[in-house]
Amino acid sequence: MRTAVALVLVAGLVGTLAGCSTPTPSPSPEGCAPSGSVSDAVKVTGDFGSEPDVTFEAPLAVEETQRTVAIEGDGTAIAPDDIALVDYAVYNATTGVRLEVTGYDPAARLVMTVNEASILPGLLKTLACSTEGSRVVGVIPASEAFGAEGAADIGIGANEALLFVVDVDSIVSPVADGEPVAVEDDTLPTVELADDGTPTITIPDAAPPAEFKLAQLKQGDGAEVGEGDTVTVQYQGINWNTKTVFDQSWGKGATSFPTTEVVPGFAQGLVGQKVGSQVLVVIPPELGYGPSGGTGDGSISATDTIVFVIDILATTPAAAG
Repeated sequence: MRTAVALVLVAGLVGTLAGCSTPTPSPSPEGCAPSGSVSDAVKVTGDFGSEPDVTFEAPLAVEETQRTVAIEGDGTAIAPDDIALVDYAVYNATTGVRLEVTGYDPAARLVMTVNEASILPGLLKTLACSTEGSRVVGVIPASEAFGAEGAADIGIGANEALLFVVDVDSIVSPVADGEPVAVEDDTLPTVELADDGTPTITIPDAAPPAEFKLAQLKQGDGAEVGEGDTVTVQYQGINWNTKTVFDQSWGKGATSFPTTEVVPGFAQGLVGQKVGSQVLVVIPPELGYGPSGGTGDGSISATDTIVFVIDILATTPAAAG
């Protein structure tokens, strides 16, 4: 299990990759970034799945991302919007300083959604079409990373380049792939799934239950979600009282977050479940948005019961200690 310090650094880096300091992403590449003399010159040794020994002479300078395959895997190739389990070492390619290395723990791979909304353009080009079991080297210019702003909180100055060495462990199913389970409680909402997995939730013409309810729709056989774990899910949320969908990941891509950063009822529906499972949860106001007076946009009031269908796709254990 990773240390708390390592998890904070990983979360900080990936959080930055996902958002605020990032320039407007370029479109998804049609193929892999090409190799080049700069990426080819990075020396990487060590076995796949273990921390690599990386040697290079800083500064590394490229105008566009260069990608070199250090170890060629024979698994499935990553496609746009795939969810990949990875480990990586990342360096400031301008100064040569190592910024972060993940834990290389088979039980706690980092989860990345491979699309322009989730990761830096240069990292997207590094991962695009990489196969499971591959180790890839990506030298990324500032223009495809943090640009003129940099990201001082993780050690990247203005106009500084990045070097990623990424091990692509596996690709995660974008939908829960567990065995279907019959729901015998006819007071609960019903769920129908489209071919792509998108749920349609039908709310009964009845008052909502006063207590929390959970129904297993699919039973997975993967790792069990623990308290504080970071989970990767697809979900749809609907307001029982208005029968209106107020939020969903479907159409936008899977999302990841710690179980401690969602409303209590949502977390209660996740903890103890196994990866590959799909659950239906009915959350009364006191375990949802009731304590905060509802949502700011008015889609959920302080007295509304909410319903979620959640596909559990991956989980990363919380830090020990």
